[in-house]
This record gives sequence, C-alpha cells and structure tokens, in this order.
Amino acid sequence: MKQSIVHIALVVEDYDDAIDFYTKKLHFELIEDTYQKEQDKRWVVVSPPNSLGTTLLLAKASKERQFDFIGNQAGGRVFLFLGTDDFYRDYQEMKELDIKFVREPKVQEYGIVAVFKDLYGNLWDLVQFNQGHPMYKRVSNKD
Repeated sequence: MKQSIVHIALVVEDYDDAIDFYTKKLHFELIEDTYQKEQDKRWVVVSPPNSLGTTLLLAKASKERQFDFIGNQAGGRVFLFLGTDDFYRDYQEMKELDIKFVREPKVQEYGIVAVFKDLYGNLWDLVQFNQGHPMYKRVSNKD
C-alpha cells in the first residue's frame, strides 16, 4: 500500500506482538529495534511501505504505569490513519488478512474511509482522499 501516517508513538504491552501485527498484517517495515542496556529501554520503529520517512514508535510504559497508559489509550480515540491510492484493493487485502473493521467503507466529503482496530484497541482510518484535498498528493502518485 502507498501510505502516509502522522509521526506518533504508541504504548504497547508486548513488542513482539506489536511488531508482528504491524509488519505481518499491515506490511510496515521494521526500521529499528534497539535495546539500550544502560537505560533498560527498547526502541522499536516501524514505517508504512512507501511512506517517505514517516514512522511509528512502539513505546513501552514502565511497569507501574503500563496499565494506566494502555487503559487510557484503548478507551479513547487515537487519531491514526493509513492513506491509500487504491482504497478497495487495500480494504479487500486487509479483510483477507482477517483485520476486523469497526466501520465499513463510507463516502465522506474528504474521500472514502473505513475504520479498523489494531491489537491495542487504537482506531485507524483507512482513507483515500479526494483529489484537491491537502493530503491527496502525500499518498498518491497520480499527479
């Protein structure tokens, strides 16, 4: 998919599960997986294919704050999106990968959109922007 997302960090429970979801289900590329022993931190960065450098940082909260972070995040809308230049192709591909959509395709004033959840309950818009929308050129090679 030709995609573009905002630069953002997600709090995750398990790095390996998160990496599998984003790389195997959504075909993100693993950019960095670094463990800093002195700080006991692991940095995992993934990127949508053809995203021109946009990245998603998978961050793990400290043990004492992990539940609160994840609970708050899963309970509210996290504004994330995957932009595509061929909505129905990519929608069908994701359905075949058993990704469940919580809102089926709908035509909006800005384009076509459907909404799915990742394994942490974050809501993602799969969207194809209309020509003329400011985001159109970021995800399209059509002009």
